[in-house]
Amino acid sequence: MKTVNTLYDFLMEKHVPFQTIPHQKTYTALSTANEEHVPPRQVAKAVIVKADGTDVMVVIPANRMLNLFKLSDALGTTSIKVEEEREFKELFPGCELGAMPPIGSLYDMPSIVDVRLTENKEIFFNGGTHKESVKIATADFLRISEAEIADLVAE
Repeated sequence: MKTVNTLYDFLMEKHVPFQTIPHQKTYTALSTANEEHVPPRQVAKAVIVKADGTDVMVVIPANRMLNLFKLSDALGTTSIKVEEEREFKELFPGCELGAMPPIGSLYDMPSIVDVRLTENKEIFFNGGTHKESVKIATADFLRISEAEIADLVAE
């Protein structure tokens, strides 16, 4: 069972310097960016999809919308559906609903990251609660997430 502390243990085990940032409770990645005074393109949000029957974590910038056609092409799938939070809450024990960190490898889940996130020196993401974010170097995020990188968002 994973918990919020498991995220921090995971980051330390992988030798990833990180900073936790407490903030007012937010429920969207855009409001988190606003609360932290950072560009929304630097805030990573996780979208969980069911691709050919498999849960996949898709990570995109807060200011973008997922393009399911691009995602389906990138994954090579024939069936893809965005899951609702209630459908996957048990996959992220210890995390508040919708506040799971966008690191699929932490949850033994395949993941794919939008290429636009790689343009940032550092990124911010939920740390398991709606009142705290984590800031890490993008290079470290990509290394530990073990994710594919592709063009995934609408223009």
